[in-house]
Amino acid sequence: MTPANLLRSLLDEDRLLTMPCCYDALSAKLIEQEGFDLTFMSGFAASASRIGAPDLGLMSYAEVQDQARNICDAISIPLIGDGDTGYGNAMNVRRTVSGMAKAGCAAVMIEDQVAPKRCGHTPGKAVVSREEAFDRIRAAVDAREDGTDILILARTDARHEHGLGEAIDRAAKFAELGADILFVEAPRTEEEMRRVCSELPLPNMANIVEGGETPDLPPDVLADIGYRIAAYPLSLMAAGMKAMLATLADMRAGRPRDERLLDFKELRRRIGFDAYYEESSRYETSRRD
Repeated sequence: MTPANLLRSLLDEDRLLTMPCCYDALSAKLIEQEGFDLTFMSGFAASASRIGAPDLGLMSYAEVQDQARNICDAISIPLIGDGDTGYGNAMNVRRTVSGMAKAGCAAVMIEDQVAPKRCGHTPGKAVVSREEAFDRIRAAVDAREDGTDILILARTDARHEHGLGEAIDRAAKFAELGADILFVEAPRTEEEMRRVCSELPLPNMANIVEGGETPDLPPDVLADIGYRIAAYPLSLMAAGMKAMLATLADMRAGRPRDERLLDFKELRRRIGFDAYYEESSRYETSRRD
C-alpha cells in the first residue's frame, strides 16, 4: 500500500495511535524498530537538529521537504510531515502538499498561524483570519483531489488568542472543507480536550508537549476522551539532549561514560550495518569493500 493508504488503514482501527515524533532519519528508524505504527516529523525538533535554531519559521520549504524525504527513505511506517503555514499563499500551500507527497509523506499538516509561525507552546502566536485559514485548507484539499496521494492534517492555533470556541469553529470548517485529520493545538485542561473531541468530527490529534500547556494524560485517558492520535513531538529530542549533555559532562570531568552508551554491537545493528552486510554478501564485488 502507499504511505497514505497505510495511514488510512490505521485510522480505520478503533484505537489510539501513540505517535513518537522524529526529527531525522535515525530517530525515525528507532521509532519503527520499537514497533510504533507511525511517526511525525516535528518541526520544533527538525529545526533544532538540522539548523540548530528554534522553530520560528527559519527552515525553508526546501529544507523541510528534504528532511522529510530523508526520513521517508529510511522507514516503512507512515510519516506525517510538518507543512507549517504552507510557505506562502494558497498556491504555495498546493505546492507544499504536492511536494510532501513526492517526498513520501502519508499526510501533511497545514496550520493557520501567521507566518513566520511559532511552536504551538511558546509565546507570541497569532493566527490569520478565518478566510485565509480556510483558503489554506481548501488549497491543500484541492492538491489532494488533483491526484496527490496524501492526507491533510488541518491545525488551528486559535485557542491562544481567541479561545476554544473559535478554535473548534475553525476546525469544524476544516472538516467541512475536506480535511482528513483535525488538530486543535494547546487545549489547556482535560475538560477542553473532551470538548474538542465531542464537538468535532473526524480523527482528532492530541499534541503532548512535556511541560507545555496541554495536560500530559495517560494514553488510556486520551483514548477515552476520543483522540485517535497522540503525538509526542519533543520526547525523543529532549531525552537525547539530556543524555548527550550528561555524557559531555562526564568527558569533561574525565569520568567513565560506558554506562551511558549503547553497546557498539547494538549501535551498529540499529543503524543498519548488519542488514547491509547480509544484503551485500549476495554480490562478489561488495565483499571486497
